[in-house]
Amino acid sequence: MASHHPIMTKEDLIAFLDREFPQIHMGGQSYFLEDIGPLSARMRMDYHDRHLRPGGTISGPAMMTLADLALYAAILGQIGPVALAVTTSLNFNFLRKPEPRALIADCRLLKLGRRLAVGEVSIFSEGSPDVVCHATGTYSIPERR
Repeated sequence: MASHHPIMTKEDLIAFLDREFPQIHMGGQSYFLEDIGPLSARMRMDYHDRHLRPGGTISGPAMMTLADLALYAAILGQIGPVALAVTTSLNFNFLRKPEPRALIADCRLLKLGRRLAVGEVSIFSEGSPDVVCHATGTYSIPERR
């Protein structure tokens, strides 16, 4: 796959997400964009009690949100601020219990076409090399006029 350089800076993408999706920060910000690279993005989710499920582990929905945001950020970094790019599918494999600390999501785009983007996301407990969740997803990109 040819090398792609992001057309949105990290700062531009953060401003876009804050403006278009302020609801992700309800109850206080816990999702942070750490990096945008060629066909990639890294997001962080701070550890917080609101992300826990019974049994004291980080919930699946919190990890799903983190993965979806990382995928969205990686795509927008490449195509620009297209708010109506939407998730068409997500598949999750929860591999091990995350440790009680921040989670890091590394996203890599596998395909970036005119109408579809496909990527994978590996989620780790901060400071650990073990993948706690692996996700794959597809986004539909609206026709640009």
